[in-house]
Amino acid sequence: MKKVPQITAQEAAALVKDGDILLGGGFGMTGNPIHLLHALAETQTKNLTFIGNNVGEPNLGGGKLLLNGQIKKMIGSFFTSNPDAVKAAQSGAVAYELLPQGTLAEAIRAGGAGIGGFYTPTSAGTLIAKDRKTMVIDGQKQVFIKGIRGNVAFIRAWQADTAGNLTYRMTEQNFNRAMATAADIVVAEVEEIVPVGTIDPNAIHTPGCFVDYLVQAHVTLADLGTSANVSKARKISESRMNMAKRAFAELKKGDVVNLGIGIPTLVADLIKPEHGIILHTENGMLGVGPAPTDGGGAMDYPVNAGKVPVTALLGSSYFDSADSFAMIRGGHVDAAIMGGLEVDEKGNLANWAVPGKPLLGVGGAMDLASGAKRLIVTLTHADPDGTSKVVPKCTLPLTASGVVDLVITDLAVFNYQDNKLTLIELMPNVTLEEVRAKTKAKFVEKLK
Repeated sequence: MKKVPQITAQEAAALVKDGDILLGGGFGMTGNPIHLLHALAETQTKNLTFIGNNVGEPNLGGGKLLLNGQIKKMIGSFFTSNPDAVKAAQSGAVAYELLPQGTLAEAIRAGGAGIGGFYTPTSAGTLIAKDRKTMVIDGQKQVFIKGIRGNVAFIRAWQADTAGNLTYRMTEQNFNRAMATAADIVVAEVEEIVPVGTIDPNAIHTPGCFVDYLVQAHVTLADLGTSANVSKARKISESRMNMAKRAFAELKKGDVVNLGIGIPTLVADLIKPEHGIILHTENGMLGVGPAPTDGGGAMDYPVNAGKVPVTALLGSSYFDSADSFAMIRGGHVDAAIMGGLEVDEKGNLANWAVPGKPLLGVGGAMDLASGAKRLIVTLTHADPDGTSKVVPKCTLPLTASGVVDLVITDLAVFNYQDNKLTLIELMPNVTLEEVRAKTKAKFVEKLK
């Protein structure tokens, strides 16, 4: 059995050359090879193309490379959480390319598997698909995505043996597993290195043939930044909770459900074990439980897609981001509940971008909107200035076309019957006249 060289973070950083394509693992700061990236930030290496779900938090991980001016282009799914990334992209200082989260994960997996590219329904008909080849497959418009490979991959695993076999901890698989296969040089930052044979072969996630170098580095709470924090108590308005309760009423025992950020996260607080609802989080977990009550954070627990520590219910499982989105695109998620900026008469959804606003990320919304069996959208009925969000035709950049099944606002509930937006229910203390006055879209009335 070969022995993989163990080197320092500084020696690993020296493997990255000017102009390289660098793959950086992690989801937020979870499973982030932060010591490798910080060592690279101490070098003069520049003109890097950084590929990852995000670049990390300000001045942490890839965020440090960004501040140093070492990155010339970012390719990822969600940069909004880093103001430096948003500013650099919108000013033109750094080039960028946005890919839906599942598309990014699959592109990396394809690159690592020697596959030139693939077609996916995700992003069809949106700005993300602009200038990309499209074709109709089995009656569905699909977009061609080229496989992704890098010169160097910096990944984070929990344990390695001296042969380079890796295991990951909880939701730390995320992008790391695919990236371990998709670069000419793969460096794994690990918490612990053990003798070969110590790890049960059944427990190995990444075989040693993919790994070129090991770096032992202990992660600390300070390394994780805000991703280590448990969410603080929120003051929830009655109208928002009413929307969450109404969405919860749509779920059935045995449903696999994905909850988006915002109002949908409140649904999780309503789910009890006896309901038999299985929560899925796109960063790699099935069977998500409530937030921990013992004060533990991301060092002790898995995290959800909002980067908030959660508990694992009995029967839970962990997997990587590519497998997670295969579940979504493959129709194995029964319902997705997500927020919206606009919905329209044709069931189109816009929820990821507002022109001129500091937003720079699509995340997993496009994959979920087009892949879940049923899509429930929750949103306030109007903007603070009274502008309706339920419109004849979406004016904001589309997330997906014709995918919405149910719309829940703070005023009303709509579905689509005979391809027409249909009012089926009023929220508590709301009148029909109020809904008519505040809805720009045309709708049919079939109140229960």
